[in-house]
Amino acid sequence: MKILALSDKECPMLWDYLDRRRLEGVGLILSCGDLDPRYLSFVATFAHAPVLYVHGNHDDRYADVPPEGCICVEDQVYVHQGIRILGLGGCLRYKQQGDHQYTQGQMDRRVRRRRWELWRRGGFDILLAHAPAYGLNDGDDLAHTGFDAFNGLMDRYQPRYFVHGHIHMNYGAEIPRHSAYKDTQVINAYETYTFEY
Repeated sequence: MKILALSDKECPMLWDYLDRRRLEGVGLILSCGDLDPRYLSFVATFAHAPVLYVHGNHDDRYADVPPEGCICVEDQVYVHQGIRILGLGGCLRYKQQGDHQYTQGQMDRRVRRRRWELWRRGGFDILLAHAPAYGLNDGDDLAHTGFDAFNGLMDRYQPRYFVHGHIHMNYGAEIPRHSAYKDTQVINAYETYTFEY
């Protein structure tokens, strides 16, 4: 299955200029957050695939203007054509105000609350998150530090893919688009990234 991942920056070829070739053959669209909800609604209108999303740290506006025609998979395992997707949005808390920010302990508790569902479903295939994992292509500042809990999830369940955003490609030339953590392929979905499942 061809999967289109989106995050952090609206792609002009999908929104401003709509090059429909970008959506050809796409069977699933995953949003890692920090995107205008109208953009996701627009993509959902023209795609022949479901658009699944988690929240980024700048997605407080989704409470008032949710992305229409899209499915929020926050804090659940969503199954699409046999692919089990675990959604855990947000980033490390770096200020007092703001939704979708969590301490390391809060993210650990979110993961623990999924334990029964993960056992029942036999694990998951794709971890869909906004933030990266701790020490794995994350940033040096508090706002861009990754979550320990994601490393633990990959250690325990060995998903095929971990798709995240939050780390913009323009933060530095050394930021990888694609890397690996043991048997898990790690994808930074900044703007757009297409991969095959």
